[in-house]
Amino acid sequence: MASEVFFTDMRTGIGDTLPDKLGRLIEKAGIGGMDLDRKFVAVKMHFGELGNLAYLRPGIPRTIAEKAREMGGTPFLTDTNTLYVGHRKNAPEHMDTANYNGFDRMSAGCQIIIADGLKGTDDVEVPIRGEYVETAKIGRAICDADAIVTLTHFKCHELTGYGGALKNLAMGCASRRGKMEMHAAGKPSVDRDKCIGCGTCVRQCAQSAISMSGRKAAIDGDRCVGCGRCIGPCLYDAISAENDQDACVLNAKIVEYAMAAVKGKQNFHITVMTDISPNCDCHAENDTPVIPDVGMLASFDPVALDKACIDLAMEQPPIRGGMLYEKCGGKVPEDMFACIHPTTRWQSTFEHAKKMGFGSADYVLVNVK
Repeated sequence: MASEVFFTDMRTGIGDTLPDKLGRLIEKAGIGGMDLDRKFVAVKMHFGELGNLAYLRPGIPRTIAEKAREMGGTPFLTDTNTLYVGHRKNAPEHMDTANYNGFDRMSAGCQIIIADGLKGTDDVEVPIRGEYVETAKIGRAICDADAIVTLTHFKCHELTGYGGALKNLAMGCASRRGKMEMHAAGKPSVDRDKCIGCGTCVRQCAQSAISMSGRKAAIDGDRCVGCGRCIGPCLYDAISAENDQDACVLNAKIVEYAMAAVKGKQNFHITVMTDISPNCDCHAENDTPVIPDVGMLASFDPVALDKACIDLAMEQPPIRGGMLYEKCGGKVPEDMFACIHPTTRWQSTFEHAKKMGFGSADYVLVNVK
């Protein structure tokens, strides 16, 4: 059965604003039918790594927080700590980064809680009994919430092909050990012919799994947890995921973790397709957007929402000067995600969701003015 996905573009006239359009979008999509009275509402988003400027602006979650409060709920913005070395690997640094990027009680309309605690170890094991995941390790504050609203910045991703609502639910709601469980199936490898020995990947690895050998990077497979953080910073494409099967396993685990994040909860999902970067917002750099801004979408079905975003993205022309334009010669490619990250296979996400009976890749797109 096809799910409804509601869409509005980014055009506004005098007297209208994008937060106003977002408000109309979520109202039309049915957020008002949720029972949020005296409920804790986790607004799950990504605050952006320090230095990254592609993340969503604070005015967008403020619209969600105000709506949740109007419905009697107690909203809070949330994310979980990262596995990789950066500025969001523990709660104090994570909140400092969020504040630096403009997210605080006044700008975003509600408090910020890092869901898996001080060191990323505060989690709850949620039984899933999936094909790959027996119990998902989800940040405690998200588990304690009565409802979850995802607010996702759509982008490309070096391991999963694309980053949407499912990844926001899965990787974004998992504790640090949950992230390790998802990443562990796929470990990157080094193409020594391409490696110039700059050492950038060594500095990125939180597990001390990369060292220099003969002036080339070498990855210790026993230490490596497969997080893929070393892939994006390599300017010479010398590091990549080993094979397509590993990418598919990661996508399958993401589906199962997403199921765990919403298990037993009211849930609603919003995705904003602006500043669509070639890599995840976990990078300190965000690079030139690869396609033009598309719009905002909302649905109760995160699977349908992701598929609608992918289909809309595929229709867009590459932006001159961006990575996609360089890789496809300025033409609209058959698959923009495979063009940017050839070792990924985003289709396996939807294949596994169907297998697990989670959501639907079939959707009806409803336009909202």
